Amino acid sequence: MKAKKYLSRVYLTLIFGILYIPIITLVFFSFNSENSTAEFGGFSLRWYRELFRSSETFVALRNTLILAILSAVLATVIGTAAAAGIHRMRNKFFRRTVISVTNIPMMNPDIVTGMSMMLFFVAVVGILGLNYDDMGFLHMLIAHTTFSLPYVILSVLPRIEGLGKSLTEAALDLGCTPLQSFFKVELPNIMPGILSGFVLAFTLSLDDFVISYFVGSSSFQTLPLLIYSMTKKKVTPDMYALSTLIIVVVFALLIFSNVRASKENKRKEGKKA
Repeated sequence: MKAKKYLSRVYLTLIFGILYIPIITLVFFSFNSENSTAEFGGFSLRWYRELFRSSETFVALRNTLILAILSAVLATVIGTAAAAGIHRMRNKFFRRTVISVTNIPMMNPDIVTGMSMMLFFVAVVGILGLNYDDMGFLHMLIAHTTFSLPYVILSVLPRIEGLGKSLTEAALDLGCTPLQSFFKVELPNIMPGILSGFVLAFTLSLDDFVISYFVGSSSFQTLPLLIYSMTKKKVTPDMYALSTLIIVVVFALLIFSNVRASKENKRKEGKKA
């Protein structure tokens, strides 16, 4: 029994080590005074200063955030409406077919999705007689919204199904129109699923490289594309500094989310008592 506990602790230590040692290494070398990942020349904020002086990095970061926020908002709105529509389908066979088709993009390799979208955009731009490079942001916005949609539907649909029909029917009996019952009754109750879908869509867009690489253009560059272009030569340590700042922000948001969820659970338990 003791041997099993010991082995389980060793296993967990190895797993956490594999997951977090690379991140700790990145954070550590972001404070290195030397442009090296082989030796530590001393503690310095040099690369953080270089980061704030780099206009190219901030343009790429701005593009990434704008793209992630807009695509997440569009995916959340469209995905919520789609989930509500799927829930109201009466034909079970057609409903299952739609859900299966919706899930295909999640199983489809990113490289296939990226290539197919690139060919589609090239064909559309060619038919309309437009310049592909001038449409870089629009292409990426459509692509990011499209591949985020199934994840939003997957987050919202179980919430709608778990809500049941009683609240909606009660609202309709009290004089609400179907649209009013959705916004006044269903929407507040499925909001946790909508927020989860939004966060997931935002994260997927922020992290995406493969699809952005295929559908993007030289006129609109995101942070993953900028970092990839640096790997052809050498990734400068100011990218370590930027990654460290992103890690700190994500960690702070995670703590805030957990604290808020804990307070919400305590409040609900207090009401039940």
